[in-house]
Amino acid sequence: MGNFLRLHKFPLLLVITGLLFYSSFGYSLEREDFVKLITLYTGLFFVSWKLIQLEKVNFWFLASIALLFRLIFIGAQPVLSQDFYRFIWDGKMLLAGWNPYLYLPQELIEQGTAPISKAAELYYGMGKLSAGNYTNYPPLNQLIFALAAFAGKGLLGPVIVMRLVIIAADVGVLYFGKKLLEKLGLPRHRIFWYILNPLVIIELTGNLHFEGVMVFFLVWSLYLLHHKKWILSAILFAASVLLKIISLLFLPLLIGYFIKEKKGVQSPDFKKLFGYYLIVGLTVILGFLPFLSPTFFSSFGASLALWFQKFEFNASFYYLVRWVGFQVKGYNIIETAGKVLPLIVLAILLGLTFFRKNNSTERLISGMLLGISVYFFLATTVHPWYLVTPLLLSIFTRYRFVLIWSFFVMLSYFTYSNPEFQENLWLVAMEYVVVLLWFVREIYVNTNNKKMVVAGK
Repeated sequence: MGNFLRLHKFPLLLVITGLLFYSSFGYSLEREDFVKLITLYTGLFFVSWKLIQLEKVNFWFLASIALLFRLIFIGAQPVLSQDFYRFIWDGKMLLAGWNPYLYLPQELIEQGTAPISKAAELYYGMGKLSAGNYTNYPPLNQLIFALAAFAGKGLLGPVIVMRLVIIAADVGVLYFGKKLLEKLGLPRHRIFWYILNPLVIIELTGNLHFEGVMVFFLVWSLYLLHHKKWILSAILFAASVLLKIISLLFLPLLIGYFIKEKKGVQSPDFKKLFGYYLIVGLTVILGFLPFLSPTFFSSFGASLALWFQKFEFNASFYYLVRWVGFQVKGYNIIETAGKVLPLIVLAILLGLTFFRKNNSTERLISGMLLGISVYFFLATTVHPWYLVTPLLLSIFTRYRFVLIWSFFVMLSYFTYSNPEFQENLWLVAMEYVVVLLWFVREIYVNTNNKKMVVAGK
């Protein structure tokens, strides 16, 4: 209660500025206006950083402001992403009793057999790229889409429902993230590096991306795992997979967490490890079970393959590989690179699994952060909202490069400021040079610090 008595000291000017900037983002910004977009975002980044710096001991004030910033978007239609049209389409398909994984919106529109209302509006809203490919959103996502579609025939009702689900997930992240920070002996205000980060507010609440719901289940799972409640942790981990398949990247790293030491010898607790994997596997299978059919695997697999072998956006090392491919082969080698780069990621993940100790919650989360960051460094497509997951993981570690990345990644929106959707590779280079230099620096510093601790210096 004492913190509330400090209201007269609270930087109201920063709060008012944040409210005005988020309102402009939600209701008057055009995606093509890159100058306005990056100016607003820079201002909001400063506002968030300054609020945390000035009021980090005032937890409930910051939590209230974070909620208020999100509620500004409640009636706004996403302006930086068209994905929500596909979300509503999939939800309506499910409510109509049709399996959304088996039908292309483009084919249903051309054949005039779409079983949903507002089909043409949703089709043109989602764009040809989405309409011409099968959905790749896992079952728990589809359930949320159906819940949203149930809210009304227009767009506003479903948008509001999805937004409320995402805000509720952020509240959950705030709750369990704070508790996990406290259990690890870390400052609880670190949770606001995530909750007040404009990337999180804009890309999740504003643009309706569901990475925030995925990380809610993930951080809840990690909290329970820290408390040795591994059965419920496994169920919640599976829920994160049923939101976003990318959570599967973290499974190998759990091998090190279930290592037990007996008489000076370390060996995996295979019983718990196998049990954890079994629960995750069975829960994921049960989630997909209602959607399975003879053609499900081919359609869903084809959709997932697009992200490795067809789509390119805001990549780093892949663009260097592509340039080399043009010099050597004379054409875009994305199909080959898209097959090789995941194998490199897998090799690095196995290295983090077997050559790095992940036998504590802190080290496990650090391994997860490094693993998913390497994945994005080597990916062919890195949209801004993808960084939500490593951003959350980073607050439990010594690494801050994702905070830097969460600012520079918005430079990628320059692509939409021209009719040809042509990326500015100088801006892409600026983003990754800064982030990678910061990343390498932190790896070097943290490695040296560990050596000094071991040496007793």
